[in-house]
Amino acid sequence: MISDIRRLDFNLLKTLDALLDERSVTRAAERLALTQPAVSGMLTRLRESFDDPLFVRAQRGIVPTLRAQQLAAPLKQLLSDIENLLQPQAFDPDVADMTITIASTDYALRAVVAPLLSELRKRAPNIRVAVQSLDNQHLLSQLERGDVDLALMTPESTAPGLHAVKLFDERYVCVMRNDHPDAGRGALSLDRFCALDHVLASSSGDAFQGVTDQALARIGRARRVMTSVTSFLVIPEILLVSDMIAVVPRRLALHCDGLTMLEPPVDIPGFSKMLAWHERTHRDAGQAWLRSLLIETCQALG
Repeated sequence: MISDIRRLDFNLLKTLDALLDERSVTRAAERLALTQPAVSGMLTRLRESFDDPLFVRAQRGIVPTLRAQQLAAPLKQLLSDIENLLQPQAFDPDVADMTITIASTDYALRAVVAPLLSELRKRAPNIRVAVQSLDNQHLLSQLERGDVDLALMTPESTAPGLHAVKLFDERYVCVMRNDHPDAGRGALSLDRFCALDHVLASSSGDAFQGVTDQALARIGRARRVMTSVTSFLVIPEILLVSDMIAVVPRRLALHCDGLTMLEPPVDIPGFSKMLAWHERTHRDAGQAWLRSLLIETCQALG
């Protein structure tokens, strides 16, 4: 009799289940797509494993012993559990209870994560989202360990080997408060743009140069950058209480009350925003659903 599960052949259990249902070696063989001698041989092994005849001959086929009858219900449950284990679980967002961790810059937090959270509350109210700062240096190991599920990044910073999809292309706009002296002009001349005081976002907080300054330098011009901050998210608050202007990604300014958007008078290269994830979560139904929702949400914003 087998007492060590490591020596148990699960194919024998499937055969035992078929024999219990069919009460016939012939019909069990047909159900399992095996030959009758093969099933007879497996029945012999089952008898040895359980140290019991399991079935005895009757006028019509075979009948189970008391031991076999005792095995019938737990065997059905065990095989069902194994089948469920091998099958991907269906995902129902209405009742899904899970936590997703997203690595994001402050820009992507406003442009991508905030709209996503709004949609999640409607479609999957029990999904929790943890947002942490994007750390390009350690991101790959974070994804491998499961510390991060999704990362919002640029194509240049997306490591080879990760799954990735482009969410959108972004461009820059010039913003100022609605009652700014230049807000009603409809457009800013290059001279006026360069003469106004600017605020920019810098990762270090002490840099006064950005992509706008690089674009101006290519045409031999410069602007007056008077304030440098570490986050895009505080710029609207600064603009609302000053006569400064700023050049920011368009999606950051889309829903900022009290601000006017104008086209910059200089050609400033934009950037693309990517969604990246690891092979570890690629086939998970819940993760796949969330990725699809995130992509759909970004596309809807245009």
